[in-house]
This record gives sequence, C-alpha cells and structure tokens, in this order.
Amino acid sequence: MKPDTKSPRRRSRELALQGLYEWLLSGAEAGVVDAHIREQDDFAGCDAGHFDALLHGCIRDAAALDRVLARHVDRKTTLLSPVEHGVLMIGAWELTNCVDIPYRVVINEAVELAKSFGGTDGHKYVNGVLDKTAIELRPVEVAEPRAVRPPRAQRRAGLQRKPEGAAPEDAAEPPQDDPA
Repeated sequence: MKPDTKSPRRRSRELALQGLYEWLLSGAEAGVVDAHIREQDDFAGCDAGHFDALLHGCIRDAAALDRVLARHVDRKTTLLSPVEHGVLMIGAWELTNCVDIPYRVVINEAVELAKSFGGTDGHKYVNGVLDKTAIELRPVEVAEPRAVRPPRAQRRAGLQRKPEGAAPEDAAEPPQDDPA
C-alpha cells in the first residue's frame, strides 16, 4: 500500500472541501461543521491554520466568492455540484487572500481536489473557471511571462539551454598541454 504523501496544505484543502460540502448541503453553522471535520482521525496531518482560514473564510465570504465566480461560470453557482462549488470557492478564496501562493499552484491544487472528489470531467470545468478568475483577481501575476525553461529532455538530462549566440562548449578554449 502506498504511503500517504500528501502535504499538510493539500490535506487542509481536502478537509476544508469536505466541510464546505457539508455546509453547502446542510447549511449548518460553521462551528458545527468545523467540529465534525476535526473529529476525523487524520485531521492531525493537516495544516490546521490553513484549514481554519479556508473553511471559515469561504463560509464567511461565500456571497462575495459566488459573485466573483458568477462572472465565469455557465450557470448559477447554486446549480453547481456541491463538490465543484466548494472547490471553486476554495480556489477563489486562495486567489483573493493567499497572494503568497502562486496562482498556478492555486489552480493546480483545485484541479487535484476536483479530480479526487468531483465528477468525471469536473476538473476541466474547475480549471477553466479558475483560470478566468485568476485573470480577474491577479491580473499582474497572470500577465508576467513564464520563466524560460529548457526543454524537458534537457532538464531530465541535467543539461542547460545555451543563450543564443553562445559558442559551443568544445570551442570555448583549446585544451592546455599538461606540463608534467
């Protein structure tokens, strides 16, 4: 059996999603939902601070998050599946409040949540909605060009891309004779 290698942050997102799912379906108080989630055996493996921020932040800011998401979804947020709705709320909340987390990481984490808990193609929907949401909420970060990276095969081989106009390595300097 494969050991659980999820980071504490990823685990906090999973637990927050479970809490949001409960809240969206039952309308229970945030404290009641929080208590149910904390009773789980594996709660100790999560980043409790991030869990608290996500669960309570998403519930507190639900109306504002739904207004942002409404500009990028194809139906009312109340008609979304509770899993995709919760994932989108977490993604929009992190895009708004966790500027230390790169927007690409926020989107990737949300897509992974949707793959684990959502419908067959729900992750594609989440990706598209959060990509548009990121453009709205973090326009400067999204507009920044991606760092130039060597092709994957070169990265795997440990090779670096040469700047244009650079001489090949073997032409850099003629070999020196060994005086010995």
